[in-house]
Amino acid sequence: MKFIKKYLKFIIGIAVLVLAIIVFAFAMRTSDLENSNLKKWRSADLTRRTAAAQILSASDENLDLLVQCVDKIATLPESGDMAVRDAVALCYTGIQVNQNN
Repeated sequence: MKFIKKYLKFIIGIAVLVLAIIVFAFAMRTSDLENSNLKKWRSADLTRRTAAAQILSASDENLDLLVQCVDKIATLPESGDMAVRDAVALCYTGIQVNQNN
């Protein structure tokens, strides 16, 4: 009986360790929208999109317009491989140029 309990504890310990590693890997993979591509931008929710736009633009001004602009770029054909930071920079520059005119 002790033999079975010993190996059962060992198997449960290994299963918990593997599960913890899998959860950690998924948590690390999905958290960084700023350095990903527009494929992940399209699948992210609005709060993550707004937070990423705020971080990348370092400004609270025109966040809704910035998110809408990047959403529009993300719907273009063959734009899925474009980096989110590049799209935000392009939209932010366009908004600044439009405000100065």
